[in-house]
Amino acid sequence: MSSSPKSLLVGFWLAALAGSALPQAHPNVGRPATAKEIQAWDIDVRPDFRGLPPGAGSVSKGMDVWEGKCASCHGIFGESNEVFSPLVGGTTKDDIKTGRVARLTDPGFPGRTTLMKVSTVSTLWDYINRAMPWTQPKSLTVEEVYGVTAYLLHLGGVLPEDFVLSDRNIAQVQALLPNRNGKTTDHGLWPGKGMGNGGRPDVKTLACMKDCATEAKVASFLPDHARNAHGNLAEQNRGVGAQRGADTSKPAPSAPLGVAAAVAATAPAPVAPPAKPAAGPNVAGLLNKHSCSACHGVDKAIVGPGFQAIAKKHAGRADLEGYLKQKIKAGGQGVWGAVPMPPQSLPDADAAEIAKWIANGAKR
Repeated sequence: MSSSPKSLLVGFWLAALAGSALPQAHPNVGRPATAKEIQAWDIDVRPDFRGLPPGAGSVSKGMDVWEGKCASCHGIFGESNEVFSPLVGGTTKDDIKTGRVARLTDPGFPGRTTLMKVSTVSTLWDYINRAMPWTQPKSLTVEEVYGVTAYLLHLGGVLPEDFVLSDRNIAQVQALLPNRNGKTTDHGLWPGKGMGNGGRPDVKTLACMKDCATEAKVASFLPDHARNAHGNLAEQNRGVGAQRGADTSKPAPSAPLGVAAAVAATAPAPVAPPAKPAAGPNVAGLLNKHSCSACHGVDKAIVGPGFQAIAKKHAGRADLEGYLKQKIKAGGQGVWGAVPMPPQSLPDADAAEIAKWIANGAKR
C-alpha cells in the first residue's frame, strides 16, 4: 500500500475491515480481509509510479479501445460532447518544452481541458484504470489502460502514433507532459518535509475574534451599461454541475450592499429539483429509490430524456412495456443522443412497474 494521504485512508479502512482497528470493542464483528480483497482496493498509482502494474499498450491499441468504449462520451478526438468537458486542446509544442501551459494564464482562452491542467501521467493512468468506462468502471485490462493513456497523450501531441507506453518508459513520458511544472507544494497544503515545502504550514495568521466588522461592504459594482453586454451569464453556464452565473438580465442593486445582500440580489433563482411523479406513491417511490429522477424529469430532460417524451416517442408500439423494461435493465445509447445510459440492477418487478407507468403516458 503506498503512503499518499488517499492510500493511508484506504489502508485505515482496510485495517478496520480486517478487524484489527477495534479488536476489543467489537470482537465478533467482521473478519480479516483476504489478500485478494486487499489487492482489489490497493490499486492507486502515485506520481512516482509506485503501484503501477507492469505492462504496455500502444497508441493504435488505445485508439481501438477509445472508439469502442470512450468516444461516446469523450468524442473521437477528445473534444467531448454536450455533457462532458473536453479532454484535449489548449496545449502547444512550446508547452511540451517548458512543462507549463501558457494558456492557463490567458484570460482570452475560452476553456480549460484535462491536458491543460493535469501535471502527472499517473493521474491519467490511475483514473482511467479505476473509473473508466463510465458504464463499466475497472473493466479495462492493463494493456487497454496503457493504450488509452497513450492514445490520449497522442491526441494532445505528446506522443507519436507508433509509440508503445509501458511501465518502463512512463517516467520518460512524464517529462513531456505539457503542464508537468504546473503544480507546486510551496503553499504548504500538504504537510511534511517530503512534500518539498520544508514542513511550512499553509496558514500563518493568528485567530482574531475581537472588534470584527459586522459585515463587509462592497465598494464597487459593474456599470449598468456593461452588466448585460455579453448576454445573461446565468443562461451561459452549463446545465450540468454546480456552477451558476449571475442573472445579468436583472438590474444590479442601486446602492452598495453588504456582501451577503449583494450576492442574494444578483444570484439567479435556485434551480428547483426535478418534480416527483405523482402517479401514485409506488411509482414515485421506485423512481427515487433507483435514482431514475436524477437523470430524467417527468416532463423535461435532465441528463436523459423526460419520461413523457419517452412515452410519446414510442406511442403505439405493441410491445412497449416489454421494450421499456428491457431498456431500463440493459441500458444503451444512440436513441436519445450520445450520452449512454448504464445498465440498471433494479428487480424485474420494479422495472416492470416503471415501464408500465411510462407506457401509459407517464402521467403525474
